[in-house]
Amino acid sequence: MGSPVVVKDLCISAGGVTLVDRVSFSIQPGEVLALIGESGSGKTTTALALMGYARRGCQVSGGSVRIGDVDVLGLGASQLRALRGRTVSYIAQSAAASFNPSRTILDQVVEPAVLHGTLHRAEAELKAIALFRELALPDPETIGQRYPHQVSGGQLQRLMAAMALITDPEVVILDEPTTALDVTTQVEVLRAFRRVVRERKVTAVYVSHDLAVVAQMADHVLVLRNGCMRELNPTKRLLAAPENEYTKSLLAAARPAPRAGAQTAADAEVLLRVKGLSAGYGPRGADGRPAKMILRDIDLELRRGQAIGVIGESGSGKTTLARAVAGLLAPCAGTMEFHGRPLKPLLAQRTRDELRRIQIVFQSADTALNPSQTIESILARPLEFYKGMKGAALQRRIGELLDLVQLPRTVAQRLPGGLSGGQKQRVNLARALAAEPDLILCDEVTSALDTVVGAAVLDLIAELRRELGVSYLFISHDLHTVRAVCDEIVVMQHGRKLTQVARCDYDRGPHHPYYEQLARAVPELRCGWLDELDARRPVAVASAA
Repeated sequence: MGSPVVVKDLCISAGGVTLVDRVSFSIQPGEVLALIGESGSGKTTTALALMGYARRGCQVSGGSVRIGDVDVLGLGASQLRALRGRTVSYIAQSAAASFNPSRTILDQVVEPAVLHGTLHRAEAELKAIALFRELALPDPETIGQRYPHQVSGGQLQRLMAAMALITDPEVVILDEPTTALDVTTQVEVLRAFRRVVRERKVTAVYVSHDLAVVAQMADHVLVLRNGCMRELNPTKRLLAAPENEYTKSLLAAARPAPRAGAQTAADAEVLLRVKGLSAGYGPRGADGRPAKMILRDIDLELRRGQAIGVIGESGSGKTTLARAVAGLLAPCAGTMEFHGRPLKPLLAQRTRDELRRIQIVFQSADTALNPSQTIESILARPLEFYKGMKGAALQRRIGELLDLVQLPRTVAQRLPGGLSGGQKQRVNLARALAAEPDLILCDEVTSALDTVVGAAVLDLIAELRRELGVSYLFISHDLHTVRAVCDEIVVMQHGRKLTQVARCDYDRGPHHPYYEQLARAVPELRCGWLDELDARRPVAVASAA
């Protein structure tokens, strides 16, 4: 059973700058309050205050936070340790950055229950397996024996949810918990979260930039901008008749409209040709095949100035394909050509010019950016390495790159830890653009971005196609995003290419049944969509998800 949460006039500041300004709300057990707004609007900062936590350099400068009869901001260090993970649990945006890579998953999932004394180790392991099953994870009895790098991003996010739920907390903070999930897996996770909230009467705060997901989860929505409250209303009322102009702009950007990229001529140069590509992980046997095969016999052609989307569930091989093209993983079979010339399988074998011409933007900016380097240093490295830039020219170009991805130039002197998830992802994109590549491999490049910034990045991608002829291999679980920016969509499942759909056929069927399944699982921007989906037929999650 949850406890009521009451936040009154909460203020949080850092270095004399107000990050959260007099925010107030209340949540009852069994209810979900969604916090939405742009990156840097104060969503996560506000949510973390429920745990009595402020990020490094930040401090609570006013207001109160109460959970039941407990004054959270008045607790001492030992009392806060008892509160966190037991009374209040947190599901972070980036599971990849939250798990210890040197320990098994099961060790980490059971740790909160064992540390807080709610369960003995054996009991905690049984409960963890039950949660794995409830969250639709494959091989629930054995997946806990793996290490974090041995599961997909979507699987790791669900495993983090299991870690948060194992203590039966009264309050759960869900910070973009479905960002890394494909649409079919997202549906199952949303069902699981709703079931937990409703059946256990948990009090929940849901931080998200995805309004369609919020529509399925939240009873009330609080809209934040620059740390200030813009609107607080029941979800149905906010979606039907938003009162604030900023809320209206968020709703308008919630579903990306098609972007007009460069017209790719039928006889345009084939920039990238992949033929019979197979790849996997683990030691190779006598036949040269890795222990765990991921990609199987993939054929793909990408022309100059073209954008091809790759979609599929977690574990379908999307990211593995990008890693193979980028030279981060050597294929065990097949060939790759770039500009009509054979492309060496590994980075160390490629020329500096080939390295410059193929760039990758990783899904998790948390793990892609060096936490000890300033943003200026991160952006300077490719400019120095590929372009030999120095001095004033280097500084000028760093400023231009920050302008391109709509970041203030002042962030150049900050460390990644001082940026929001969306801001870090924009730095990730700016670093790729610094090399002025021919091909950008976008691995879930907008997954961490709010709707407004995500729309701006899609506009930028389309503009670069028009002006520079940049090509994209656009990997995503968001079908709407892929349809907005790509000329064709490649559909993958279990490491195989099932079908390829051209833009002119996006709205014309019939399509492959699996493509239709993915399309049906994309949440719609209205309350009750998930209930209607359940009433028709639950979406099945493939065993490889």
